[in-house]
Amino acid sequence: MDEPATADVIVVGLGAVGSAVLYQLARRKVVALGIDRFVPPHDRGSSHGETRITRQAVGEGADYVPFVRRSHRIWRELEALTGERLLEPVGALFMTPKHQAASLHHGVDFVRATIATAQQFGIEHEVLDSRDIAGRFPQFKVGPDMLGYFEPDGGFLRPEACIATQLDLARRHGARTRLGEAVLAVDQPGERVTVRTDRREYQAKQVVLAAGAWLPGLLGGWYRETLMVRRQVLYWFAVDQPALWQMELSPVFIWVDGSRAEDCCYGFPMLTGAGAVKLGSEQDRETTDPDAVLPVRPEEIRAIHQMHVAPRLNGIGSACIKASTCCYTVAPRHRFLVERHPEMPAVTVVSACSGHGFKHSAALGEAVAQAIVGESDGLDLAVFSRAGAS
Repeated sequence: MDEPATADVIVVGLGAVGSAVLYQLARRKVVALGIDRFVPPHDRGSSHGETRITRQAVGEGADYVPFVRRSHRIWRELEALTGERLLEPVGALFMTPKHQAASLHHGVDFVRATIATAQQFGIEHEVLDSRDIAGRFPQFKVGPDMLGYFEPDGGFLRPEACIATQLDLARRHGARTRLGEAVLAVDQPGERVTVRTDRREYQAKQVVLAAGAWLPGLLGGWYRETLMVRRQVLYWFAVDQPALWQMELSPVFIWVDGSRAEDCCYGFPMLTGAGAVKLGSEQDRETTDPDAVLPVRPEEIRAIHQMHVAPRLNGIGSACIKASTCCYTVAPRHRFLVERHPEMPAVTVVSACSGHGFKHSAALGEAVAQAIVGESDGLDLAVFSRAGAS
């Protein structure tokens, strides 16, 4: 017998935010259906790559801090429920030239803004100079004039495990999922919303669109004109000195040294048994079609090694053992976008996390679910409305 083609809420896209929304709805006894064009967790969107940095002092703005703090509590709750390891608090180290403003994510003087945010919210941290960094973290080739921020409770999340855990719990609470099924159109001709896929039509009282890089093409109009999908590259370089990069001794890091996106470098400790560390940078000039993302080119590997690995990192060789791509869906000023669709009031759009969203995703999903069921104690999503993204 076919599954019913109706639900109280349909969630389109089951990546970082979509999986969280589906879980939070299901645990509130909402009849929920999740649809994804692939089989999450997968490597086609924005929520893969083994690790994602998390930090409580969010230099991009004070609006984000309540979301990341709540997300940390949710990750711990999920770990207690399932026994999975999701959050690894290995510490987070951010570095920048001491006498130069260096920006990340639309002009934010990243390290100094992070320090100010930590002070504002009473987040445990240390401000370091070059001698401190070199003495405590010999992985890094720091010059004589560096400013560092260290957050001991920062670290990384395991994105695939986070998504899989929430989807599994959502199903245990009664949510249905339709995987490998592409949504082609969403329409609200009356009170109910119609979701048309490449297999059938569904009806729901409400829909949450968390389709990531596919959202601009799905909705068109303002969303297609405004939200930019950008290809980014992740690299895994072989480690020559494993002792420097063990999880017990090495924090996640962000090194910002200029005003261009490519002046940023970030990375992670070596995962157990990996033999390599994951590194990345960013680019903000080229857009892409999420269904036609170009593979990693050899010249890109050479460029990041010459610009970031060789001059800045100890104990890492020139051999790149793996590289992959991911997509950032970017709103103006690198803000998030969470809003009711202006022409379809029963449709909530949750997308465009602008490359710094995974650490907030658990709380974003909870807040969206709370708004849908009318709970009054949720975090304020209005700060991420279109007004905030313009």
